[in-house]
Amino acid sequence: MTEKPIEPNDHLVSEGDVNLSPMRKDWSSNHIDKETRSLLDEDAKYFLHQSLSTPCLNVLTGCEGSRLIDQQGREILDFHGNNVHQVGFGHPKVIQAIKQQLDLLPFCTRRYTNEKSIELAKRLTEIAPGDLNKVLFAPGGAEAIGMALKLARLKTGRHKTISMWDSFHGASLDAISIGGEAVFRQGIGPLLPGCEHVPPPNPADCPFECGQECDLKCANYIEYVLEKEGDIAAVIGETMRSIPYVPPPSYWKVVREACDRHGALLILDEIPTGLGRTGKMFVCEHYDVVPDMLVIGKGLGGGVFPLAALIARSDLDVGGGVALGHYTHEKSPVGAAAALATLTVIEEEGLLRRSQELGKALQDRLCGLQSRHPEIGNIRGLGLFVGIEVVEPSNPTRKNPNLAERLMYECLSRGLSFKTTMGNVLTLTPPLTVTQEEMEQAVEILDQSFLANKTT
Repeated sequence: MTEKPIEPNDHLVSEGDVNLSPMRKDWSSNHIDKETRSLLDEDAKYFLHQSLSTPCLNVLTGCEGSRLIDQQGREILDFHGNNVHQVGFGHPKVIQAIKQQLDLLPFCTRRYTNEKSIELAKRLTEIAPGDLNKVLFAPGGAEAIGMALKLARLKTGRHKTISMWDSFHGASLDAISIGGEAVFRQGIGPLLPGCEHVPPPNPADCPFECGQECDLKCANYIEYVLEKEGDIAAVIGETMRSIPYVPPPSYWKVVREACDRHGALLILDEIPTGLGRTGKMFVCEHYDVVPDMLVIGKGLGGGVFPLAALIARSDLDVGGGVALGHYTHEKSPVGAAAALATLTVIEEEGLLRRSQELGKALQDRLCGLQSRHPEIGNIRGLGLFVGIEVVEPSNPTRKNPNLAERLMYECLSRGLSFKTTMGNVLTLTPPLTVTQEEMEQAVEILDQSFLANKTT
């Protein structure tokens, strides 16, 4: 018997905006011309449809720095960027490195290595915290997460994991098994066994009724599960969740100590949040904690090349007899060249400090809007990873997802792109190279969009 296809569910919140909502259709009918519509129809014809993706919103013809250019020639400030554009789109040093490598060695076949990949692996071990000094590359973050899960099983002889509800670690079957977003898990059927889930460190949605201040009951609950299960291979979590939500300063220290007591490894996922976006190269540096494995990706390829990395302790180098990844593009010389150029740009242009300073300035400006717009609730983040909760003005503890979506499209109409997360959070992640003028322009668009909503 043929299974009934899964219908779109607008009520399922996730770390992205729903692509089949009525507001999306309304925006499209008012802002997409005939030529662009024809291309979108072709795209929808040939690509399999999926939530958060196809059918698509618009057609792009260019991107540079902080801006996108669409089929109709409109420039859009991109404070979304899928978190790949730490150094902006098309950074000259990244493009130059890629072009030079294409002329020298465009591909490295299996069984061989190359100088650029070795150089990148060495560079990552030099900048990684603590004793993380072994590396594996993969084409994307989900694959790198899969390698981490395999390595945890090999090292511990156990297969169970603890991860968090509402988390996202990638869209592959193993990644959604440990992930906690329903939009990726619904209707898929049996997932990996042994995937235990616990509440995330988010006071706003805390089942322990912490209120607005986390008292670490969620962290202590992880130790409770570690003790009761007794055979957990690894605890895996996003160091900072991409809502965003910033855990309390001692959260990861409590979890780290619990893992050590119970023989579990700690895997931290910094695929969208690492590489300088929070003001430090790695988010775990904010917590003075070193995981057993650290997974990075997205921005590693300079906004051009798909590349992720698993960085681990040397005593976890126990998979010599199995294939942890064995990906065709594992040691891509072009990808490594892009990543090396990206790391150089972050260092030479002082983007860590820039992220700290501009991030603080952005949060200060957004806090200034709160007196004008009571729909703005909690403002939070680290560096240039900032979230704005949209709430009911008469009840600030109540989420307002309909308004959040309207604001997203209102801003998009004025030339600012970002995404909504978990239904009611406007998530702003500009490139670390964003100019002060572009930041001011983005805040002005937000202000205008809140005002416009009051008149509709």
